[in-house]
Amino acid sequence: MLKHKRLLPKRKLNANKGDFGRALIVAGSSGMMGAAILASRGALRVGAGLTYLAVPKELVNYINLATPEVIVLPFDKINNLKPNVIAIGPGLGISSDIKKLLASLITCPSPLIIDADGINVLAKNPGLLKNNRSSVIITPHPGELARLIGKSVEAIQRDRLAAAKETARRFNCIVVLKGYRTVIADHLGKVLLNPTGNPGMAAGGVGDVLTGMIAGLIAQGLKPWEAAVLGVYLHGLAGDLAAKVKGEYAMIASDLVEKIPDAIRKSS
Repeated sequence: MLKHKRLLPKRKLNANKGDFGRALIVAGSSGMMGAAILASRGALRVGAGLTYLAVPKELVNYINLATPEVIVLPFDKINNLKPNVIAIGPGLGISSDIKKLLASLITCPSPLIIDADGINVLAKNPGLLKNNRSSVIITPHPGELARLIGKSVEAIQRDRLAAAKETARRFNCIVVLKGYRTVIADHLGKVLLNPTGNPGMAAGGVGDVLTGMIAGLIAQGLKPWEAAVLGVYLHGLAGDLAAKVKGEYAMIASDLVEKIPDAIRKSS
C-alpha cells in the first residue's frame, strides 16, 4: 500500500481555487440525479478547486439548486471546458446519445474515469477504449465487470485479483474492482488490496461518491494510480467513520460524504 500521508499535496498560504484543478463530472438522467450530485460532492470534499457537473439540459436548473458549490451545465456545453480530469457514468443511462458522449470524451487528452452506466455502455462497445488519449480508470462493481468481460459474477468473486488484473491488461487501464477489500490493478500487473471499508457501504450512491473523490484527487495533480489508491482508501475510511456514528445498517451515501473531511484529517 502506498504511503497515504505523502499523497495529498500540501497547500500554500497564497493558494487560489485555480491551483487545485478542474474536475468535470458527466452524470445523471431523469430519476437518477442523486448519483450526479453525490459524485460532485465527492470531488468537492477531497478538495477539487472547481467542480463542473454536466447533466441533461432540462435538469440544469434543478441541480443548480441542489449543488450551490458546483458549476452545472448541460452536456452540449462541455466542449468548451479544459478540465484536468473527466468522470463519466453515474446515473447516465445507456442510450445511443450516451454512447456518442462517451466516445467523444474518450478522445479528450484529460484522464478519464468511467463508472456505472459508462461501464455498461463500454461493455456493449469495448472498442471505444482503443481511441483513448490519456489514462483511463474504470470503477466497476462485480456485476458491471461481469458484463464488461463476459464472465459470471461468481467467477469474478472467486478470484477478484485475477479478474481485475486481466481486465486492466485487456483494456490498458486502471481497474478499481469495488467490494470487500476493493482491488486496484493496472495494465502492468501492479495490484493492491484496500484495507478500509465495511458492509454498511453496500448501499446506493456510495460508488458514485468514490468516482467523484478519485476525480477530485486527479484534478489536484495526483497521478491516476495514486488517486485511485488514495481515493479508495479515504472512501473506505470515511465509510468506517460513518458506520461508527450511524451503524452499518443505517448509514447512507450522504453520511459517508460528511465523513470525508475526518478521513482526510486522519490520513494527513
